[in-house]
Amino acid sequence: MNLSLSQSARPIAIVAALGWTALTFGTALAPSPAQAAQGPFYQAELASAAGNNVVVAGGVAWHCAETACTADRATSRPEIVCARLAKKAGDVTSFSADGKALDEAKLARCNGN
Repeated sequence: MNLSLSQSARPIAIVAALGWTALTFGTALAPSPAQAAQGPFYQAELASAAGNNVVVAGGVAWHCAETACTADRATSRPEIVCARLAKKAGDVTSFSADGKALDEAKLARCNGN
């Protein structure tokens, strides 16, 4: 069995393969409608304004407006995500992950207390 293509068919096959690859990656990486409808996974309130609209802490991009910050889900535990945000942006007065707020003890540890 001979699987070689003619010289004129090779560029067409390459373009088709690249197009298919781009299409499948786009489908795999796009958020599902359920994810988009849920909104941000993390919500945090800072003691003082963040200073920047986007704060990157521990690889997580936080979008902040004054003292309110939100971010998409990360791979670390919420306590670690909170601590990284506090280290980068200052004291966190409230923090929730997927709608579940950290209790006072965990929030104190988040702020390094």
